[in-house]
Amino acid sequence: MNRRQFLFAAACSAAGVAVLASRPANRAEGGHPSYFAQLERDLREHGLARPTLLVDLDRFDRNLDVLVRELAPRHFRIVAKSLPSPRLLEYAMRRAGSDRLMSFHQPFLNQVARELPATDVLLGKPMPVVAADRFYRALAPGGFDPGRQLQWLIDGPERLRQYRELAAGRELSLRINVEIDVGLHRGGLAEPAELARLLAAVDEDPRIELAGLMGYDAHVAKLASVAGEQARELGRVEQRYRAFLDVLRARRGEALTLNAAGSPTYRLWNEIDGVANELAVGSALVKPLDFDIPSLEVHTPAAWIATPVLKASDALSIPGLGALNRLWQLWDPNRERTFFVYGGYWKARPVSPPGLEENPVFGRSSNQEMLNGSAGVELEVDDYVFYRPTQSESVMLQFGDLALVRGGQIVDFWPVFEERG
Repeated sequence: MNRRQFLFAAACSAAGVAVLASRPANRAEGGHPSYFAQLERDLREHGLARPTLLVDLDRFDRNLDVLVRELAPRHFRIVAKSLPSPRLLEYAMRRAGSDRLMSFHQPFLNQVARELPATDVLLGKPMPVVAADRFYRALAPGGFDPGRQLQWLIDGPERLRQYRELAAGRELSLRINVEIDVGLHRGGLAEPAELARLLAAVDEDPRIELAGLMGYDAHVAKLASVAGEQARELGRVEQRYRAFLDVLRARRGEALTLNAAGSPTYRLWNEIDGVANELAVGSALVKPLDFDIPSLEVHTPAAWIATPVLKASDALSIPGLGALNRLWQLWDPNRERTFFVYGGYWKARPVSPPGLEENPVFGRSSNQEMLNGSAGVELEVDDYVFYRPTQSESVMLQFGDLALVRGGQIVDFWPVFEERG
Protein backbone atom coordinates (compact mmCIF):
# COMPACT_ATOMS: atom_id res chain seq x y z
CA MET A 1 0.00 0.00 0.00
CA ASN A 2 1.48 3.34 -1.03
CA ARG A 3 1.23 6.50 1.05
CA ARG A 4 -1.79 7.83 -0.86
CA GLN A 5 -3.72 4.58 -0.41
CA PHE A 6 -2.81 4.51 3.27
CA LEU A 7 -4.06 8.05 3.84
CA PHE A 8 -7.31 7.31 1.95
CA ALA A 9 -7.91 4.16 4.02
CA ALA A 10 -7.20 6.05 7.23
CA ALA A 11 -9.63 8.80 6.23
CA CYS A 12 -12.34 6.27 5.42
CA SER A 13 -11.76 4.52 8.73
CA ALA A 14 -12.02 7.80 10.64
CA ALA A 15 -15.20 8.71 8.79
CA GLY A 16 -16.67 5.32 9.64
CA VAL A 17 -15.83 5.76 13.31
CA ALA A 18 -17.40 9.23 13.26
CA VAL A 19 -20.58 7.88 11.65
CA LEU A 20 -20.85 5.06 14.20
CA ALA A 21 -20.25 7.53 17.01
CA SER A 22 -23.17 9.62 15.81
CA ARG A 23 -25.54 6.64 15.81
CA PRO A 24 -28.33 7.12 18.40
CA ALA A 25 -27.82 5.31 21.68
CA ASN A 26 -30.33 2.74 22.88
CA ARG A 27 -32.47 4.60 25.42
CA ALA A 28 -34.47 1.63 26.72
CA GLU A 29 -34.24 0.65 30.37
CA GLY A 30 -36.62 -2.30 30.38
CA GLY A 31 -40.10 -1.87 31.81
CA HIS A 32 -41.68 0.64 34.13
CA PRO A 33 -39.75 1.90 37.17
CA SER A 34 -41.42 0.81 40.42
CA TYR A 35 -43.40 4.06 40.79
CA PHE A 36 -45.13 3.67 37.42
CA ALA A 37 -45.41 -0.11 37.78
CA GLN A 38 -47.53 0.44 40.90
CA LEU A 39 -49.69 2.99 39.09
CA GLU A 40 -50.18 0.55 36.22
CA ARG A 41 -51.32 -2.20 38.62
CA ASP A 42 -53.86 0.11 40.18
CA LEU A 43 -55.15 1.30 36.80
CA ARG A 44 -55.74 -2.34 35.87
CA GLU A 45 -57.61 -2.96 39.13
CA HIS A 46 -59.87 0.01 38.42
CA GLY A 47 -60.46 -1.09 34.84
CA LEU A 48 -59.48 2.31 33.46
CA ALA A 49 -58.59 1.16 29.96
CA ARG A 50 -58.68 4.69 28.54
CA PRO A 51 -56.55 7.84 28.66
CA THR A 52 -56.57 9.07 32.26
CA LEU A 53 -55.06 12.11 33.96
CA LEU A 54 -53.51 11.15 37.30
CA VAL A 55 -52.65 13.60 40.08
CA ASP A 56 -50.36 12.26 42.80
CA LEU A 57 -51.66 13.88 46.00
CA ASP A 58 -48.59 12.90 48.03
CA ARG A 59 -46.36 14.84 45.64
CA PHE A 60 -48.95 17.61 45.34
CA ASP A 61 -48.92 18.02 49.12
CA ARG A 62 -45.13 18.24 49.23
CA ASN A 63 -45.12 20.85 46.46
CA LEU A 64 -47.80 22.85 48.25
CA ASP A 65 -45.96 22.73 51.57
CA VAL A 66 -42.75 23.91 49.90
CA LEU A 67 -44.61 26.72 48.19
CA VAL A 68 -46.32 27.98 51.35
CA ARG A 69 -43.01 27.92 53.21
CA GLU A 70 -41.23 29.82 50.43
CA LEU A 71 -44.01 32.40 50.05
CA ALA A 72 -44.26 33.46 53.67
CA PRO A 73 -45.15 36.10 54.70
CA ARG A 74 -46.84 36.90 51.39
CA HIS A 75 -50.32 35.65 50.56
CA PHE A 76 -50.78 32.79 48.10
CA ARG A 77 -53.21 33.23 45.20
CA ILE A 78 -53.87 29.94 43.42
CA VAL A 79 -53.95 30.07 39.61
CA ALA A 80 -57.15 28.23 38.72
CA LYS A 81 -56.33 27.58 35.06
CA SER A 82 -53.33 25.47 36.08
CA LEU A 83 -55.41 23.29 38.43
CA PRO A 84 -58.76 23.33 36.60
CA SER A 85 -60.85 21.32 39.03
CA PRO A 86 -63.05 22.90 41.71
CA ARG A 87 -62.31 20.14 44.22
CA LEU A 88 -58.58 20.24 43.57
CA LEU A 89 -58.61 24.01 44.07
CA GLU A 90 -60.66 23.64 47.25
CA TYR A 91 -58.20 21.02 48.50
CA ALA A 92 -55.21 23.26 47.74
CA MET A 93 -56.78 26.33 49.36
CA ARG A 94 -57.69 24.42 52.50
CA ARG A 95 -54.21 22.93 52.92
CA ALA A 96 -52.52 26.26 52.15
CA GLY A 97 -54.88 28.31 54.31
CA SER A 98 -55.78 30.61 51.41
CA ASP A 99 -59.10 31.79 50.01
CA ARG A 100 -57.57 33.52 46.96
CA LEU A 101 -57.93 32.35 43.36
CA MET A 102 -56.91 33.79 40.02
CA SER A 103 -59.43 33.03 37.26
CA PHE A 104 -59.00 33.27 33.48
CA HIS A 105 -62.22 32.05 31.87
CA GLN A 106 -65.80 33.31 32.28
CA PRO A 107 -67.61 29.92 32.45
CA PHE A 108 -65.09 28.70 35.03
CA LEU A 109 -65.51 31.93 36.98
CA ASN A 110 -69.24 31.29 37.20
CA GLN A 111 -68.55 27.75 38.43
CA VAL A 112 -66.17 29.08 41.10
CA ALA A 113 -68.86 31.51 42.25
CA ARG A 114 -71.34 28.64 42.40
CA GLU A 115 -69.19 25.93 44.02
CA LEU A 116 -66.56 27.91 45.95
CA PRO A 117 -68.61 30.89 47.13
CA ALA A 118 -66.19 31.95 49.90
CA THR A 119 -63.37 32.58 47.43
CA ASP A 120 -61.67 35.92 46.73
CA VAL A 121 -61.13 36.06 42.95
CA LEU A 122 -58.78 38.16 40.83
CA LEU A 123 -59.06 37.96 37.05
CA GLY A 124 -55.76 36.95 35.50
CA LYS A 125 -56.45 38.63 32.17
CA PRO A 126 -58.68 41.47 31.01
CA MET A 127 -62.06 40.04 30.02
CA PRO A 128 -64.05 41.44 27.10
CA VAL A 129 -66.82 43.46 28.67
CA VAL A 130 -69.36 41.19 26.94
CA ALA A 131 -67.89 38.24 28.88
CA ALA A 132 -68.14 40.24 32.11
CA ASP A 133 -71.78 41.01 31.33
CA ARG A 134 -72.40 37.32 30.66
CA PHE A 135 -70.89 36.47 34.06
CA TYR A 136 -73.52 38.60 35.77
CA ARG A 137 -76.33 37.21 33.65
CA ALA A 138 -75.26 33.62 34.46
CA LEU A 139 -74.52 34.29 38.14
CA ALA A 140 -76.65 32.01 40.27
CA PRO A 141 -78.05 33.24 43.60
CA GLY A 142 -75.81 32.22 46.46
CA GLY A 143 -73.12 33.29 48.84
CA PHE A 144 -70.70 34.76 46.31
CA ASP A 145 -70.76 38.56 46.35
CA PRO A 146 -68.90 39.89 43.27
CA GLY A 147 -69.04 43.44 44.57
CA ARG A 148 -66.88 42.34 47.49
CA GLN A 149 -65.08 39.19 46.29
CA LEU A 150 -64.25 39.82 42.63
CA GLN A 151 -61.58 41.99 40.99
CA TRP A 152 -61.88 42.59 37.25
CA LEU A 153 -58.58 43.25 35.48
CA ILE A 154 -58.30 46.56 33.61
CA ASP A 155 -55.45 47.06 31.14
CA GLY A 156 -56.13 50.61 29.93
CA PRO A 157 -58.52 53.55 29.74
CA GLU A 158 -60.72 52.04 27.02
CA ARG A 159 -61.33 48.90 29.06
CA LEU A 160 -62.13 51.06 32.06
CA ARG A 161 -64.63 53.06 30.00
CA GLN A 162 -66.39 49.85 28.94
CA TYR A 163 -66.60 48.57 32.50
CA ARG A 164 -67.89 51.89 33.75
CA GLU A 165 -70.70 51.63 31.19
CA LEU A 166 -71.38 48.04 32.34
CA ALA A 167 -71.57 49.19 35.95
CA ALA A 168 -73.93 52.03 35.06
CA GLY A 169 -76.14 49.88 32.81
CA ARG A 170 -76.49 47.08 35.36
CA GLU A 171 -76.34 49.31 38.44
CA LEU A 172 -73.32 47.40 39.75
CA SER A 173 -70.44 48.19 42.03
CA LEU A 174 -67.25 46.89 40.42
CA ARG A 175 -63.83 46.36 41.95
CA ILE A 176 -60.99 46.66 39.46
CA ASN A 177 -57.35 45.65 39.53
CA VAL A 178 -54.99 47.40 37.13
CA GLU A 179 -52.60 45.42 34.94
CA ILE A 180 -49.16 47.04 34.79
CA ASP A 181 -46.35 46.16 32.39
CA VAL A 182 -43.29 45.29 34.46
CA GLY A 183 -41.28 44.00 31.50
CA LEU A 184 -43.24 41.22 29.79
CA HIS A 185 -44.69 43.70 27.25
CA ARG A 186 -47.91 41.76 26.83
CA GLY A 187 -50.15 44.68 27.60
CA GLY A 188 -51.22 46.69 30.60
CA LEU A 189 -50.19 50.18 31.56
CA ALA A 190 -46.70 50.93 30.29
CA GLU A 191 -45.92 54.08 32.28
CA PRO A 192 -46.76 55.28 35.81
CA ALA A 193 -48.24 58.48 34.36
CA GLU A 194 -50.92 56.32 32.71
CA LEU A 195 -51.86 54.98 36.12
CA ALA A 196 -52.28 58.51 37.49
CA ARG A 197 -54.71 59.37 34.70
CA LEU A 198 -56.62 56.11 35.13
CA LEU A 199 -56.95 56.67 38.88
CA ALA A 200 -58.38 60.11 38.19
CA ALA A 201 -61.06 58.48 36.03
CA VAL A 202 -61.80 55.95 38.78
CA ASP A 203 -62.26 58.77 41.27
CA GLU A 204 -64.99 60.24 39.05
CA ASP A 205 -67.16 57.11 39.26
CA PRO A 206 -68.65 56.02 42.61
CA ARG A 207 -69.52 52.62 41.12
CA ILE A 208 -65.85 51.75 40.50
CA GLU A 209 -63.47 50.84 43.32
CA LEU A 210 -59.74 50.36 42.85
CA ALA A 211 -58.66 47.00 44.31
CA GLY A 212 -54.96 46.93 43.42
CA LEU A 213 -52.26 46.21 40.84
CA MET A 214 -51.05 43.14 39.00
CA GLY A 215 -47.65 42.82 37.32
CA TYR A 216 -46.72 39.54 35.63
CA ASP A 217 -43.05 38.75 35.05
CA ALA A 218 -42.84 35.31 33.41
CA HIS A 219 -40.13 36.52 31.02
CA VAL A 220 -37.62 36.71 33.89
CA ALA A 221 -37.44 32.92 34.20
CA LYS A 222 -36.43 32.58 30.54
CA LEU A 223 -33.33 34.75 30.92
CA ALA A 224 -29.95 33.21 31.58
CA SER A 225 -29.09 33.31 35.26
CA VAL A 226 -25.48 32.27 34.61
CA ALA A 227 -24.67 35.53 32.88
CA GLY A 228 -26.49 37.49 35.57
CA GLU A 229 -29.16 38.79 33.19
CA GLN A 230 -31.97 37.17 35.17
CA ALA A 231 -30.99 39.01 38.35
CA ARG A 232 -30.60 42.28 36.46
CA GLU A 233 -34.02 41.96 34.83
CA LEU A 234 -35.62 41.04 38.16
CA GLY A 235 -34.15 44.26 39.52
CA ARG A 236 -35.71 46.16 36.63
CA VAL A 237 -39.06 44.46 37.30
CA GLU A 238 -38.86 45.61 40.91
CA GLN A 239 -38.05 49.18 39.84
CA ARG A 240 -40.97 49.28 37.38
CA TYR A 241 -43.40 47.90 39.96
CA ARG A 242 -42.19 50.40 42.58
CA ALA A 243 -42.69 53.30 40.17
CA PHE A 244 -46.34 52.35 39.69
CA LEU A 245 -46.71 51.72 43.40
CA ASP A 246 -45.41 55.21 44.22
CA VAL A 247 -48.17 56.71 42.08
CA LEU A 248 -50.76 54.46 43.69
CA ARG A 249 -49.69 55.22 47.26
CA ALA A 250 -49.70 58.94 46.59
CA ARG A 251 -53.45 58.69 45.93
CA ARG A 252 -54.52 55.67 48.01
CA GLY A 253 -53.63 54.91 51.58
CA GLU A 254 -55.67 51.76 52.16
CA ALA A 255 -54.38 48.19 51.84
CA LEU A 256 -54.75 46.85 48.32
CA THR A 257 -54.04 43.67 46.39
CA LEU A 258 -50.52 43.93 44.96
CA ASN A 259 -50.15 40.81 42.85
CA ALA A 260 -47.00 39.55 41.14
CA ALA A 261 -45.05 36.53 39.93
CA GLY A 262 -46.20 33.14 38.69
CA SER A 263 -44.87 29.61 39.06
CA PRO A 264 -41.57 30.22 37.18
CA THR A 265 -40.62 33.28 39.23
CA TYR A 266 -42.31 33.10 42.61
CA ARG A 267 -39.15 31.93 44.43
CA LEU A 268 -37.14 34.78 42.93
CA TRP A 269 -39.36 37.22 44.81
CA ASN A 270 -37.74 36.11 48.07
CA GLU A 271 -35.14 38.76 47.27
CA ILE A 272 -37.69 41.61 46.99
CA ASP A 273 -39.33 43.39 49.91
CA GLY A 274 -42.05 45.98 50.18
CA VAL A 275 -43.61 45.55 46.74
CA ALA A 276 -46.04 42.66 46.13
CA ASN A 277 -48.09 41.37 49.05
CA GLU A 278 -49.31 38.27 47.21
CA LEU A 279 -47.90 35.93 44.56
CA ALA A 280 -49.86 33.83 42.08
CA VAL A 281 -48.79 30.20 41.60
CA GLY A 282 -50.45 27.15 40.05
CA SER A 283 -48.37 24.96 37.75
CA ALA A 284 -45.58 24.51 40.31
CA LEU A 285 -47.95 22.29 42.31
CA VAL A 286 -48.01 19.64 39.56
CA LYS A 287 -44.78 20.70 37.79
CA PRO A 288 -45.37 19.90 34.10
CA LEU A 289 -42.37 19.33 31.83
CA ASP A 290 -42.11 22.98 30.71
CA PHE A 291 -41.47 23.87 34.34
CA ASP A 292 -38.25 21.89 34.65
CA ILE A 293 -36.34 25.09 35.35
CA PRO A 294 -33.79 26.01 38.02
CA SER A 295 -36.20 28.20 39.97
CA LEU A 296 -38.50 25.20 40.51
CA GLU A 297 -35.90 22.56 41.31
CA VAL A 298 -37.45 22.10 44.77
CA HIS A 299 -40.73 20.93 43.20
CA THR A 300 -41.62 17.42 42.00
CA PRO A 301 -43.73 16.29 39.01
CA ALA A 302 -47.19 15.28 40.26
CA ALA A 303 -49.36 14.82 37.15
CA TRP A 304 -49.29 12.08 34.52
CA ILE A 305 -51.30 10.83 31.57
CA ALA A 306 -51.77 7.06 31.50
CA THR A 307 -53.04 5.35 28.36
CA PRO A 308 -53.22 1.72 27.16
CA VAL A 309 -51.23 0.22 24.30
CA LEU A 310 -53.58 -0.91 21.53
CA LYS A 311 -51.05 -2.43 19.13
CA ALA A 312 -47.44 -3.58 19.37
CA SER A 313 -45.08 -4.74 16.62
CA ASP A 314 -41.43 -5.76 16.36
CA ALA A 315 -41.11 -3.77 13.17
CA LEU A 316 -41.18 -0.29 11.71
CA SER A 317 -43.53 0.02 8.76
CA ILE A 318 -44.24 3.57 7.67
CA PRO A 319 -46.23 3.75 4.41
CA GLY A 320 -44.15 4.89 1.47
CA LEU A 321 -40.73 4.25 3.02
CA GLY A 322 -40.34 0.68 1.84
CA ALA A 323 -36.81 -0.62 2.50
CA LEU A 324 -35.93 2.63 4.29
CA ASN A 325 -37.94 1.34 7.26
CA ARG A 326 -35.38 -1.42 7.78
CA LEU A 327 -32.44 0.94 7.25
CA TRP A 328 -33.88 3.31 9.84
CA GLN A 329 -34.22 0.44 12.33
CA LEU A 330 -30.60 -0.64 11.70
CA TRP A 331 -29.37 2.92 12.18
CA ASP A 332 -31.47 3.80 15.22
CA PRO A 333 -32.13 1.01 17.75
CA ASN A 334 -34.92 3.14 19.23
CA ARG A 335 -36.99 2.45 16.08
CA GLU A 336 -36.93 -1.35 16.41
CA ARG A 337 -40.44 -1.65 17.86
CA THR A 338 -43.70 0.18 17.12
CA PHE A 339 -46.60 0.86 19.47
CA PHE A 340 -49.95 2.54 18.93
CA VAL A 341 -51.62 3.92 22.03
CA TYR A 342 -55.18 4.90 22.88
CA GLY A 343 -55.39 8.60 22.01
CA GLY A 344 -52.46 10.97 21.77
CA TYR A 345 -51.33 14.34 20.39
CA TRP A 346 -51.41 15.79 23.88
CA LYS A 347 -49.09 18.52 25.10
CA ALA A 348 -47.04 15.79 26.76
CA ARG A 349 -44.04 13.51 26.31
CA PRO A 350 -43.82 9.74 27.01
CA VAL A 351 -41.75 9.04 30.11
CA SER A 352 -42.42 5.41 31.06
CA PRO A 353 -41.35 2.88 30.12
CA PRO A 354 -38.14 4.79 29.31
CA GLY A 355 -36.96 4.96 25.72
CA LEU A 356 -40.23 5.70 23.91
CA GLU A 357 -40.47 8.52 21.40
CA GLU A 358 -42.87 9.84 18.80
CA ASN A 359 -42.23 9.16 15.14
CA PRO A 360 -41.57 12.42 13.25
CA VAL A 361 -42.31 10.88 9.84
CA PHE A 362 -45.55 9.10 10.69
CA GLY A 363 -46.71 12.21 12.55
CA ARG A 364 -48.96 12.86 15.53
CA SER A 365 -52.44 11.44 16.04
CA SER A 366 -55.13 12.21 18.60
CA ASN A 367 -56.72 8.84 17.82
CA GLN A 368 -53.85 6.30 17.83
CA GLU A 369 -50.45 7.85 18.45
CA MET A 370 -47.41 5.98 17.15
CA LEU A 371 -44.49 5.50 19.50
CA ASN A 372 -41.21 3.74 18.81
CA GLY A 373 -38.72 2.06 21.09
CA SER A 374 -35.93 -0.47 21.04
CA ALA A 375 -36.24 -4.21 21.60
CA GLY A 376 -35.30 -3.45 25.20
CA VAL A 377 -38.59 -1.67 25.89
CA GLU A 378 -40.76 -4.08 27.88
CA LEU A 379 -44.22 -3.15 26.64
CA GLU A 380 -47.05 -5.14 25.13
CA VAL A 381 -50.70 -4.74 24.16
CA ASP A 382 -52.90 -3.64 27.11
CA ASP A 383 -49.91 -2.38 29.06
CA TYR A 384 -49.89 1.33 29.91
CA VAL A 385 -47.71 4.15 28.69
CA PHE A 386 -47.22 7.16 30.98
CA TYR A 387 -46.81 10.66 29.61
CA ARG A 388 -45.73 13.74 31.48
CA PRO A 389 -47.70 16.85 30.43
CA THR A 390 -45.70 19.83 29.23
CA GLN A 391 -48.32 22.11 30.79
CA SER A 392 -51.38 21.60 32.95
CA GLU A 393 -53.84 24.36 32.15
CA SER A 394 -55.37 22.91 28.97
CA VAL A 395 -54.18 19.31 29.23
CA MET A 396 -55.97 18.55 32.50
CA LEU A 397 -59.32 19.39 30.91
CA GLN A 398 -59.08 16.70 28.22
CA PHE A 399 -59.67 13.48 30.18
CA GLY A 400 -62.83 13.91 32.20
CA ASP A 401 -62.54 13.36 35.94
CA LEU A 402 -59.05 13.50 37.41
CA ALA A 403 -57.85 10.31 39.10
CA LEU A 404 -56.41 11.19 42.50
CA VAL A 405 -53.56 8.97 43.70
CA ARG A 406 -52.44 8.45 47.28
CA GLY A 407 -49.72 5.93 48.18
CA GLY A 408 -49.64 4.67 44.59
CA GLN A 409 -53.36 3.88 44.56
CA ILE A 410 -56.32 5.73 43.06
CA VAL A 411 -58.43 7.01 45.95
CA ASP A 412 -60.94 9.31 44.26
CA PHE A 413 -62.10 11.00 41.06
CA TRP A 414 -62.62 14.77 40.91
CA PRO A 415 -64.41 16.55 38.06
CA VAL A 416 -62.76 19.31 36.05
CA PHE A 417 -64.29 22.67 35.12
CA GLU A 418 -67.24 22.67 32.74
CA GLU A 419 -67.72 24.85 29.65
CA ARG A 420 -71.12 26.17 30.56
CA GLY A 421 -72.51 29.32 32.05
